[in-house]
Amino acid sequence: MLTKLGSWVKRHKLWSALIALVVLFVVYRIVRPVPHDYEYMGETAARGEVVRVVSASGKVRALNTIKVGTEVSGQVTKVYVDFNSPVTAGQILAEIDPTRVRARVQQTEAQVALARAGLQQTAANVARARSELEIQERDFARQRALAERGFVSKANLDTAQTRLNSARNALDVALAQTQSGNAQIRQATAELSSARLDLNRTVIIAPASGVIIDKLVEPGTTVAASFQTPNLFEIAADTTKMQVEASVDEADIGQINEGQDVRFTVDSYPDDVFRAKVRQVRKAPVETQNVVSYLVIIDVDNLDGKLLPGMTANVEIITGAKPNVLRVPTNALRFRPKVADREEAPKDAPGKQQAPRQTLYVAGTDPYKPVRKQVRIGLQGDEYTEILSGIKAGDTVLVRTKSLKPKAETEDTEDDDSAAS
Repeated sequence: MLTKLGSWVKRHKLWSALIALVVLFVVYRIVRPVPHDYEYMGETAARGEVVRVVSASGKVRALNTIKVGTEVSGQVTKVYVDFNSPVTAGQILAEIDPTRVRARVQQTEAQVALARAGLQQTAANVARARSELEIQERDFARQRALAERGFVSKANLDTAQTRLNSARNALDVALAQTQSGNAQIRQATAELSSARLDLNRTVIIAPASGVIIDKLVEPGTTVAASFQTPNLFEIAADTTKMQVEASVDEADIGQINEGQDVRFTVDSYPDDVFRAKVRQVRKAPVETQNVVSYLVIIDVDNLDGKLLPGMTANVEIITGAKPNVLRVPTNALRFRPKVADREEAPKDAPGKQQAPRQTLYVAGTDPYKPVRKQVRIGLQGDEYTEILSGIKAGDTVLVRTKSLKPKAETEDTEDDDSAAS
C-alpha cells in the first residue's frame, strides 16, 4: 500500500503538495495555543485579624433629654435663652404674663380672709351658746329643786327643760358652724396654694443643667395648657455622653449582646470612626412594612462635641473577632472559575465535623487550571474568613475573573466573577 501511495505521489506531485499543506494547516490549528479573553486574579493567604460585624443604621440621641413645658396658660412675655444656650439647674428660661394668675391669687387671699372672719364670728357664737347653756342649766336645776318641794308647777319645769334643750342645740349648731368654717379656711387655703403655685409657674426654670437643643416659643406666643402640657424647650442634660439608637434586623439580633464593641461613622465626619459599646438590647419589636427590627442602645463618649442629636449613624456591631489567624478574602469562598478541575473533591472522613467545609480555588502551575481545595473555616466576616485547615500561608487563592476583551467587544469593562463550576 505504501508503494502505491508513493507512486501516486510521484505521479501527482502538485496535488500531493497541496494535500500536505492542508494537513499541516489543520494540525497547526489543532495544536496552536488558544488565546484567552480572561484571567484569574488572586490574593495571598496570610495571617491577620478576622472580624464579624452586624451592620445597622440609627440616630444619635442625647443620653438624657428633658422636655420643659408649662402647666399655666397665657402669653409668653420674655424668653431668656436661645438654641445651643448652656443653662444651669434653676435658671430662668422664660416668663408667662402673670396678670390673670396674680388676680386669682388676690381673689383667693380675700376668700381666705373672709373664711377666717366667718370663723371668728362662729367662735363668738359658740362662746355665747356655751354661756346661754350654762344659764339654762342653772335655771333648770333651780326649777327642778322648787318642783320637788311643790313650789313650782310641772308646766314651769317643762318650760325650763325646753329652754335647756334649745341652748344645747344652739351650742351644737355653733360647733358645727365652727367645723364648717375650718373646712372653708382649709379649702380657701388650698386654693390659695394652688394659685400661688401657678403664679410661680409663670416663671419657667430649667430643671437640670445642660444645653438648649430646641426652642418652641418666642415672646408673644400664647400657650394653652388645657388638655396637655405644651412643650416650650428641650434640654440635652449632658452632651459629653450620647447614645445611638440603632435598628437591627431580626435575623441579626440574636448575635447582639450587651457590652459588645461598636464602631460607627456619621455623614458629617466620614473619615472619623467613633468607638462605642452596646448598653441595651430592647426586646420590644418594631414592625415597619412587615419588616421586624429591634432597637439597640449604644453608649458613646462625645467629649469633643462632634456628635449632635439627630445625626444618622452607620453602625457596625462587632459580634466576633480573632487576631493573628490564617485568613483569606471571603469572596474567595464564592469564587468559581470558568475552567475548573473536574475531579471530585476529596470526601470527608466519617465522623463528626469539627468545622464547616468550603471550596477554595488555588493558583496552580497552569494559570488556567486552578486547583480545588477543601478547607475548614472558622470565624467568617464580611471581608475575611478564618481558615483552620486545607491551605497554608502564602498560597494564592483566586477571588475573581478579570475580562481581557477589548472595550469595543464588551460594554462592561469591570472585572467579572464567574459562578459556573
